[in-house]
Amino acid sequence: MALEEKREKRPPVTPMMIEEEAALRNGSRGLTPGPWAEAAGPRPRTTERHIAVHKRLVLGFAVSILALLAVTMIAVLLSVRFEECGAAADGPRRASGNGSLSGAARQPPGAGQPPGQPEEEARGGEAAEEEEEEEEEEWQRRQELPPWARPRLPRHLRPLHYNLMLSAFMENFTFSGEVNVQLEVLNASRYIVLHAHRMHIEAVRVAEDKLAGGVRVARTFFYPQTQVFVVVLNRSLEVQRSYNLKIIYNALIENELLGFFRSSYVLHGERRFLAVTQFSPTHARKAFPCFDEPIYKATFKISIRHQATYLSLSNMPVETSVFEEDGWVTDHFSQTPLMSTYYLAWAVCNFTYRETVTKSGVVVRLYARPDAIRRGSGDYALNITRSLIEFYEDYFKVPYSLPKLDLLAVPKHPYAAMENWGLSVFVEQRILLDPSISSILYLLDVTMVIVHELCHQWFGDLVTPVWWEDVWLKEGFAHYFEFVGTDYLYPGWNMGAALIRMLANFMGHSVFQMGLQDYLTIHKYGNAARNDLWNTLSKALKRVGKSVNIQEVMDQWTLQMGYPVITVLGNETTDNIIVISQERFVYDSDAKPKDPSRGDNSYLWQIPLTIAVGNTSHISSEAIIWVSNKSEHHRIPAFEEAGWLLGNINQTGYFRVNYDIRNWRLLINQLTRNHEVISVSNRAGLIDDAFNLARAGYLPQNIPLEIIRYLSEEKDFLPWHAASRALYPLDKLLDRTENYNIFNEYILRQVASMYLKLGWPMNNLNKSLVQASYQHEELRREVIMLACSFGNKHCHQQAATLISDWISSNRNRIPLNVRDIVYCTGVSLMDEDVWEFIWMKFHSTTAVSEKKILLEALTCSDDRNLLNRLLNLSLNSEVVLDQDAIDVIIHVARNPHGRDLAWKFFREKWKILNARYGEALFMNSKLVSGVTEFLNTEGELRELKNFIKSYEGGAAVSFSRAVETVEANVRWQRLYKEELFHWLRKSLTH
Repeated sequence: MALEEKREKRPPVTPMMIEEEAALRNGSRGLTPGPWAEAAGPRPRTTERHIAVHKRLVLGFAVSILALLAVTMIAVLLSVRFEECGAAADGPRRASGNGSLSGAARQPPGAGQPPGQPEEEARGGEAAEEEEEEEEEEWQRRQELPPWARPRLPRHLRPLHYNLMLSAFMENFTFSGEVNVQLEVLNASRYIVLHAHRMHIEAVRVAEDKLAGGVRVARTFFYPQTQVFVVVLNRSLEVQRSYNLKIIYNALIENELLGFFRSSYVLHGERRFLAVTQFSPTHARKAFPCFDEPIYKATFKISIRHQATYLSLSNMPVETSVFEEDGWVTDHFSQTPLMSTYYLAWAVCNFTYRETVTKSGVVVRLYARPDAIRRGSGDYALNITRSLIEFYEDYFKVPYSLPKLDLLAVPKHPYAAMENWGLSVFVEQRILLDPSISSILYLLDVTMVIVHELCHQWFGDLVTPVWWEDVWLKEGFAHYFEFVGTDYLYPGWNMGAALIRMLANFMGHSVFQMGLQDYLTIHKYGNAARNDLWNTLSKALKRVGKSVNIQEVMDQWTLQMGYPVITVLGNETTDNIIVISQERFVYDSDAKPKDPSRGDNSYLWQIPLTIAVGNTSHISSEAIIWVSNKSEHHRIPAFEEAGWLLGNINQTGYFRVNYDIRNWRLLINQLTRNHEVISVSNRAGLIDDAFNLARAGYLPQNIPLEIIRYLSEEKDFLPWHAASRALYPLDKLLDRTENYNIFNEYILRQVASMYLKLGWPMNNLNKSLVQASYQHEELRREVIMLACSFGNKHCHQQAATLISDWISSNRNRIPLNVRDIVYCTGVSLMDEDVWEFIWMKFHSTTAVSEKKILLEALTCSDDRNLLNRLLNLSLNSEVVLDQDAIDVIIHVARNPHGRDLAWKFFREKWKILNARYGEALFMNSKLVSGVTEFLNTEGELRELKNFIKSYEGGAAVSFSRAVETVEANVRWQRLYKEELFHWLRKSLTH
């Protein structure tokens, strides 16, 4: 769930979300890409590898939630990819009689029939089809959609309990199932409408609970447009009665990334297979017929039959295992608490595990490939999981609700991880860690993903959003606690976050914590909407004597697109008076608002603006001003004529701050003379705001470049990190221009002195990843990355020497924390033999962290033939895992030598790519964004628009956003490129 830049959020019908994803989910994890979301720093000619954001700035929170919301809402409302069921192709097959039905859905190709359940001939025919057509015409005459054609399930039934029995046939990748659903009737109806997709229904029976007699089934059919299965009864079900729906079915264990799918790995030269589920947001319906909406919480009793050479896992512990003489075993799992379908889970694999136990008795196990468990690659994740469960139990004052938590590391997964209750699934790269070859950066990435997913065991699993429009109730808090939880584990790392942090800051952290405890206690095992949270937090404030309508404040932040930019102007005619205005921040002011009826002028937020004044030696304590109008005048008593103003103190607010040029000049002078008067987080915030404001046209292009001149004296990591990732999109706008070398030279001048001061790390393979000198080592890494990226000769020579030593000695002595930089630089500078060497190492290593950076290094080549070769190899799942292929294409697109190649490859292979990732909308969105985000010429914009006109398939929202991004890039080139180069030429001559 699953990795960020602030971007426009969704239309106002749904609340703000981020990441994957990023999260990312990216993801993060889910966690999503963006111009400065995925990359920690610019690597124009060499290091194109995405750097996970480990010291995330305040303003880095928004994009992940945005992407995940977009993904989730599209998946729900557009019903993702509609593959035509056999029933739709041949006409719905129906049966009349006492409730049995055969052949109602397509038989999956190659699906084996379990013994004793032969497929029967379908009954029904033209008469039944005519009856259905007449019924649909009747609904049309009533000017109503039939219940099966509506975007959400009808509300006349509620599932209370599922008894689900599965048999997994790993030899031919099929499975059979029998589901018994106990239904409560809320309103009388003769229709049972539930979700089912891409499965073959063998039989259906409806019976009144605890009574022998069945309810006669008139007919059944699939309705592919909404992915539902409809059972039409001969009579209506009676209100306040309970019925049992029994469906027998079978389906494929798909070779894809959603539903119940298969994956594989190689151990001792033998390929082994596993099968695992990914149901969020709308894919449980591929694994069993169900009411696949989060509001329909029920209890589940699951049994899984499999060959004894495998083991099975699910949300709950195994209660009993029944062994059969033919080498099969059936695992019966304990009944779950009330839960939604999207975080139900199971897996069939032959993994091994390690185990630990929390203070409260929760059994924590990490399951992975036997060789990874043997090497101890899961030990770090296992140990911090135990600590984090104990932390969350103490913070929330709500115990972890299940007797166990399994962490499952799988080779293939659409997200960084998925928070299934009691069985969290992680892609190997985000949970396995080898201390002998993993960097601090990689450790931090693993840490934050685990912190995020464990938070979901409370926010998401225990308390679930009513509907996907409130998905940020789980994702927003999981992102916030990424930083809170990481600070708990590593207090010296000083993490920070955004929107939720702003809320916690103006409420007071202890009151905020008390409100969250109340919210979880009140709504546990149930569903909640945003107003439930706002009301609970408002009550918490009242208990300490404060009266703030949290709903009124926060609805503006969660229901409107984007976020604001505050502009603070000094008043030249009146002493101590400032003018504060707000507007929606956009990168392209020419872009039309998504809701033309509103326009940008109608966007208003209630903004808790913290503000301080300072001079060359001192900064005042902060004051808070609530800004709620388009423009306001405020008196600042301590504002001296020679002093400067600073807004959004310590970056606790979820907005940008702009100033008049005079104030920017004063701040630049302060940074140059004595930067430590301004806090580290504010120094980072000034850099981040200035670059993004200039990119959007709110500031002259020279202001951010003047700000970073002080960095030669900056010894803290965070401002360097802010500069690095703020320079990244600017670099991508310029890296194919004729005068790029001018920009390149300017950045090198700012980096040179600090690069010489810090030098290169020693080759200390001391097995210790978390060092007291974390900040220093990360600062050194950031500076080396910039130096190598922009062509520092010494940096290039050092990288080439380290690569050559590795090749000649076959011993990798490259320091762990800069390996990715060295690999990428070496591939870029050196000959094809180095590329082939890295390619060979990619295939031979079994360490997932090393495999990741080796693959990304291959995309750094200047050789277009090698880049084309890699692009074509990326579609071979035996060579590059499905989720990694997207990263290959995106990283080639970030390479100025490969951008046009990746864009061409994307268009030519769109049908293949869309078939592979179309339903995994987060991945599709990530791919579209990653390939197009740095296109910046009029010709490329035309190509994009022409492609959109002609392409087939989904991702319409992603392409619409891509057009906005490229239009903004083209606009910047037209309006500001020459202004920037003009200033750079003058600056370099002085």
